[in-house]
Amino acid sequence: MEEESPNPESLFLPEPPGEPDKGIVAFDPLTRYLSEIRKYPFLSREEEVRLARKYRESGDTDAISRLILSNLRLVYHLAMEYRQSAFPVLDLIQEGNIGLMVAIKKFDPEKGIRVGTYAAWWIRAFILRYIINNYRLVKVGTTQAQRRLFFNLRKERERLRLLGYDPDVKLLADTLKVKEKEIVEMDQRMGSWEISLDAPSSETNEEPLGSNLSSGDERLDDRIAGEELKALFHEKLVSYSKTLNARDQDILQSRILSENPLTLIEIARKYNISKERARQLEEKILKNMKNYMAREIKDFKMISE
Repeated sequence: MEEESPNPESLFLPEPPGEPDKGIVAFDPLTRYLSEIRKYPFLSREEEVRLARKYRESGDTDAISRLILSNLRLVYHLAMEYRQSAFPVLDLIQEGNIGLMVAIKKFDPEKGIRVGTYAAWWIRAFILRYIINNYRLVKVGTTQAQRRLFFNLRKERERLRLLGYDPDVKLLADTLKVKEKEIVEMDQRMGSWEISLDAPSSETNEEPLGSNLSSGDERLDDRIAGEELKALFHEKLVSYSKTLNARDQDILQSRILSENPLTLIEIARKYNISKERARQLEEKILKNMKNYMAREIKDFKMISE
C-alpha cells in the first residue's frame, strides 16, 4: 500500500496573534516566517508530477521553486516534532529546508508517490544530523550506527525502567543489538559536558586550562630541520637526475615529479613502447633513486620510513 504524504489539512499553520491595541510589539521572526510561507498553496498530485517532470527534462528553475515553496509548511510541521531538543526552531527549519531542496532535486515523478512522502525522509535526516552535530562541541555520532544509538539509547533505557527492568549495559546492548562497548562509549559521550578553556586548572591553580594546551604551531627547530632536509633532498634529486639518460630524465620529471603527471599510456606512446614497459621503467627509476638517496643522505632509510 502506498504511503501517503502528510495530510495538508494537518499542516495548517497557527494564525499570527492579532495586533494589540497599544504598546510596542516585539518582532518575532518565527511568526513572520509562518506568515510568509502561508502564501504558497499546496499542489495537487497531478501538478507535482507535471512540475517535477518539467524540472527533470529541462532544468526549469520556476518548476523546482514552486515544488519547494509549496512544501515549506511540511518542513515546519516536521521541525516542530523536535522543538524540545533545545535548539532554536528556526535553525531546525533551516536545516529541514536544505533537506527539502535535496529531496526535490532527487525526486522521481514516475515512482508514483507524493513529493511530501519522499521529502519527509530527507527533511528529518537533515534535522537529525544538525541536532547530533551540535549536541556537543565534540560530535557524539559520526557513523550511521552511532547516530541510531544516540537517539535510541535514552528512549530504550526509559522503556525498560517502565517495564520494571534494570537497564544495565548488557540488557541495553541485547535489546538494541549492539556491542556493550558501544553502549559504554555513547554513555560517556552523552554524559560528559565540555569544560571551558577559561576554567581554572585546579582548585589551587587559577591559571586557565587553555594556557596548558599546545598552540599547535610547529616548533622552530623542527621547522628549520625540515627546511634543511627539503633543500638537501632537492640538491640530491638534481644530482640523481644527471645520472639518468634523456628518456629516464623525462619520465622522472613528467611522470614521477610532475604535479600533473603523464599517464603510463602517454609515456608509452611518446617512446613507442608498451604500457608495461613504461611501468617497468618508472619502477626502475624509483628504485634507483631510493638507493641513490640512501647512499647520499645520512639516515635516509629512517626518514623515509
